[in-house]
Amino acid sequence: MELRQLEYFVAVAEERNFTRAAERVHISQSGVSAQIRQLERELGAELFDRSARTATLTPAGRAALDHARATLAAAGAVGQAVGEVTGLIRGRLVIGMVIGCTLTPLFDALAAFHRAHPGVEISLLEDNSDRLVEAVRLGTVDVALVGTAAAPEGLQSLTIISERLVVVVPEDHPLASRRRVALRHVAAHPVVCMPPGTGLRTVFDGACAARDLRPRIALQASAADAVAALAARGLGVAVLSESMAAGLGDRVVVRAIDDVDTPALLALVSRTGQSPAVRELLAHCGRAFGGPGSPA
Repeated sequence: MELRQLEYFVAVAEERNFTRAAERVHISQSGVSAQIRQLERELGAELFDRSARTATLTPAGRAALDHARATLAAAGAVGQAVGEVTGLIRGRLVIGMVIGCTLTPLFDALAAFHRAHPGVEISLLEDNSDRLVEAVRLGTVDVALVGTAAAPEGLQSLTIISERLVVVVPEDHPLASRRRVALRHVAAHPVVCMPPGTGLRTVFDGACAARDLRPRIALQASAADAVAALAARGLGVAVLSESMAAGLGDRVVVRAIDDVDTPALLALVSRTGQSPAVRELLAHCGRAFGGPGSPA
């Protein structure tokens, strides 16, 4: 039995799909399947029911999963303990990033971290914020840059950006002539917004629910540029954050939503009891974004 076999087993169990698990561990699907077959032969039991499209754990697989996770965690702790004594940081970091992120300070931080600690393998994946937060809780992602309405409970959080919501409309839109825009004015028009699971959408939906407003979400897009482009073409009122709306040019008008005080946050989240590699990465991120890099 090898650690990599346990890693592949845990990946398939959590992804519930051999293809996604293979993408996660960066080998071919056939390689993952072969290693798990070998593990099953060694254990004398099938770990997955492969009769459906989703890979589900058998009773033997469920019995093995917690032990496999504990074994991998213990193996990782050995490397961390040695690294703390020697000052040499090695291992692997899985970093999550909200879909459509184009923050160059994050990429600068990753590059600086890689130069300082070339022995750490970095994997980068994109997903929506809710799923990334859950992945951090499960331990399948070490650090994630997420959009959120508040610091996720039970996780350490380093706020990168805290901004108010704004609307983006064409110059000939009725809201463009208003000096002050309230949420009820926004809800009176079709809305173009980011999908559920994003921090910005959580703030917007929560503000609307608090005022008993039910806006019609006409279109959804994961990238801020796409949301703004759809609004610019008259397909709805775009709801974005201040920095997302910056630099859109003269083709649109940007107005703050005056009565929404809850900011949309962009934050780096991680578990407590961080590894030396995670602490170092967060320090690099803090410097890249102009702060000390200490999570709350």
